[in-house]
Amino acid sequence: MNQNRIWRLRNHHRGLEQRLHDERRRPFPDALVLQDLKRQKLLVKDELFLAEAGLEPYRQHAVLA
Repeated sequence: MNQNRIWRLRNHHRGLEQRLHDERRRPFPDALVLQDLKRQKLLVKDELFLAEAGLEPYRQHAVLA
């Protein structure tokens, strides 16, 4: 398990949470910004879960025709 990678992912997740909090506190929060931040946060959470389990995230590669 790469502790440095896990630390970076946790830190990134916290940063996204803070940005979500800040956006929600604005007088007129931008729904698209909130949606994007939530999506990013979920992706980081999934990657963090895999990293803590000692697994690598699945990377789908484009198939060239």
